[in-house]
Amino acid sequence: MIESAPHTSQYRYERKFVVSSLTKHEVEVLIRLHPAMFLDIYPPRFVNNLYFDAFDLEHYFENIESQTDRVKVRIRWYGDLLSVIEKPILELKIKNGPVGRKVSFPLIPFSLAGSEQFETIREVFKKSELPEKLFFDLISLEPVLLDRYRRQYYQSADRGFRLTLDSEIEFYEAQLCGITFLRKSSDFITTIVELKYELSEDQSAEQITSHFPFRIAKVSKYIMGIERFVL
Repeated sequence: MIESAPHTSQYRYERKFVVSSLTKHEVEVLIRLHPAMFLDIYPPRFVNNLYFDAFDLEHYFENIESQTDRVKVRIRWYGDLLSVIEKPILELKIKNGPVGRKVSFPLIPFSLAGSEQFETIREVFKKSELPEKLFFDLISLEPVLLDRYRRQYYQSADRGFRLTLDSEIEFYEAQLCGITFLRKSSDFITTIVELKYELSEDQSAEQITSHFPFRIAKVSKYIMGIERFVL
């Protein structure tokens, strides 16, 4: 995959906690009572991700096996699932050991309505002025999963740490013939908390995580969804 793009983030840590023994409200209370003083920085919104992988699920197995260098390819957008997607973003989520970054490309608007969804997405890739090598990488992949969840955003008072809380998670099967919206799997019990911070803050991170009554876990919504529908 290409290594440069109009929007390239720096490498950072992303520590995740999977919580199923507490309600979402109880998790929210713990966040607000944290001594780092996490405050809301953005209104809650729904996040939608359409994931792509090789026919042999190469990216899935790279992540399962925790290979040092691995990637996830997705189109992300916010808000409604089925209306016209006004600001879709193609994201390459690149991991190098415990740290990761995103390489992002804006795409032209499109809709998932209709029976030729995959051909529509190919046309979107073609018309979005992507680098040529990236375009040919993408058309060798196929859609495998759509997920959707409600995300809340927080930041510590010193602005050194960001935190997100994901709930109301839904997975939809995706295939070459299209996304099967009638076949879905919902999880309204689990919440996923993710702590995000720059490399320079790693020594201070333990002070943040030690105040939560749940443990850091290796989790990926992509892997969760693939294992529900594909494997």
